[in-house]
Amino acid sequence: MRPRDVLNRLKWSSKNIKKSRVTILHRGAPHDRKTFEGVDILELGKGYMRVKSPEGDVEIPYHRVRKIEVEGRAIWERD
Repeated sequence: MRPRDVLNRLKWSSKNIKKSRVTILHRGAPHDRKTFEGVDILELGKGYMRVKSPEGDVEIPYHRVRKIEVEGRAIWERD
């Protein structure tokens, strides 16, 4: 299963996507990782997700996703 599939499942199931946390590869950030809350996800596009950030809306390609958590439990993780 791919990150987009997992996030779509969360979006349309009783497990609210707003309770999730997504960790992405972000070069330049501490340990090259950045985490944001599911509540900041504005759109799940075909090849990217659009996320609200302090710098403005950004498009993050799914291949950068490293981990998806819900209520502190990892439900998807890339090796």
